[in-house]
Amino acid sequence: MTDTKRLRLFMFIAPLLSGVILMFAFPRWNSNLAVWLWLFPLLAVLWPWKDVEGVKVRPFWRGYLAGLAFFLPNLKWVHHSARVRMGGAIDDSWVGLGPELLGWGALIGLSGYCAVYFGLWAWFTHRFARPNVTTLTKDAWWPSTLHSLACSFLAASAWVACEWLRSTTVFTGFGWNGLGVAMHGNLPLAQAADLVGVFGLSFLPVFFACTFWNTVTRLIIAFRGEGTCRTRLDLTLALILLLVTASYGMLKMSAKEQDSITVRTVLVQPNVSLVDAATGRLAEQTYQHLDQFTRMYGTAKEGKTATDLIIWPESALPVNLEDRYRYLPKDFHKNYFNDMLESGDFSLFFGTDLYESDVIGHVSAVLFHGSTDQRQEYHKVHLVPFGEYLPLRDIPPFSFFQSMFEGSFTPGVKTEPLLLAQPQVQIIPLICFEDTVGSLARKFVREAPQMIVNITNDGWFLQSEEPEVHMINALFRSIELGRPMVRATNTGESCFIDTCGRVTARLKDPETGSSFIEGTLPGEVKVPRAGHLTLYARFGDWFALTLLGLCVLVWGRSLLRRKVATKV
Repeated sequence: MTDTKRLRLFMFIAPLLSGVILMFAFPRWNSNLAVWLWLFPLLAVLWPWKDVEGVKVRPFWRGYLAGLAFFLPNLKWVHHSARVRMGGAIDDSWVGLGPELLGWGALIGLSGYCAVYFGLWAWFTHRFARPNVTTLTKDAWWPSTLHSLACSFLAASAWVACEWLRSTTVFTGFGWNGLGVAMHGNLPLAQAADLVGVFGLSFLPVFFACTFWNTVTRLIIAFRGEGTCRTRLDLTLALILLLVTASYGMLKMSAKEQDSITVRTVLVQPNVSLVDAATGRLAEQTYQHLDQFTRMYGTAKEGKTATDLIIWPESALPVNLEDRYRYLPKDFHKNYFNDMLESGDFSLFFGTDLYESDVIGHVSAVLFHGSTDQRQEYHKVHLVPFGEYLPLRDIPPFSFFQSMFEGSFTPGVKTEPLLLAQPQVQIIPLICFEDTVGSLARKFVREAPQMIVNITNDGWFLQSEEPEVHMINALFRSIELGRPMVRATNTGESCFIDTCGRVTARLKDPETGSSFIEGTLPGEVKVPRAGHLTLYARFGDWFALTLLGLCVLVWGRSLLRRKVATKV
């Protein structure tokens, strides 16, 4: 094999290797090291030490390969959703050619879309942020250092910008599993999310990897006798940035506990499969179990109730609250809830579908206290595309799926917190994957005692790693907003999360460690009484937007220069 062929093979394999390494930063492996190492093979392609004649880098496609290698295994749980919806899947067993093809098509389509942003970053980084090897290795130490830091800063800025774009563009975006989320196991570094958001955290591993790569480039070229500059000041500054960020996090995590209000809370996890929920086979049993679990903690003893708030997950009721299709006896839900609520002085929070008319329905959350007459509602604002509504439903090829989305929902428009009766604490209600969208969650924040309550049903993804993936994406809302969170789910992960993103309690089988169980999780939520607003709560994704603006300016300046050069 010739050197040119070897190089071409390397340029194909290296991006794939980067994507595979990054995969290990997330469940099921949760490696803290992977997020710091994954970029090096891709940088070897995008920032080579020297160009080789006859071999084109094609940076977009190199980045796209890395994205595919990461997202295809990282999002493999996505294919279950179509299998469950169309084929009634309850496990990995074959459910028919149509559902299987649609499921794998969904996985490939979503992965292919997300990989575009890896490609966009690779193109921008190779085109605008690639270091000049001569400046890097032969100039004096200070221009070499500044050049290295500028290139690393621009590359890291572009990555943050691309993650923000991925989370906001095309059908409301899909922002899961960015590099910042990979820091869920490194909470001291993750605390900076209250300043720059989870997208801003992604700046650190890219900036460090690029600076380290520049240092290695100098050392290798100097060793070969082709360069003279060996400065490591840029790498030192990158390490100082990491140290300062970690110090901020450790100080925050070790700070004296704030004056707080205790909310005695119970999470109920029914663990009902989507197939059983759709057929209604276990409806009577589900109603009984929800009632039993609620009374177990909510019933007053000697005139006192030991629980303030009981939470059921999204779609906990076998039949929607208003019984739209009249499956139940008249006033069944009214009698069911009033009888339950009369047993003690507690509030009940759960998810259901609510309808304004035959054509306008909402995915909603309801808060009861005392009786069904004392009722507060929240309608989900951020709907799941292809799950709760069909985008571009009248335009092919999307129109071909209209029969699957006859009951598409309408998004809500209000982002007002709900008010818990006792104690006086505001609830930030987030349904399903709304707890992974920081830009939405911050709209509920007020300068008052608040807790985040997420209700979700991840049964669409069977017994995969998706519930854990969902949870690690969600915990950053607590850090960003400085509010504790509780998550009540159908199949897991039901848990308590404090304001630093620490999972303080999680419902799991004590023997197997599995979260796919039926049960309850009682606990106390410490809600900061002051309700201070974090920088992120006040200004949102200011950091990501600033870096996006910087990248646009760099790109625009290049276009202007090219236009001027063409005229000359």
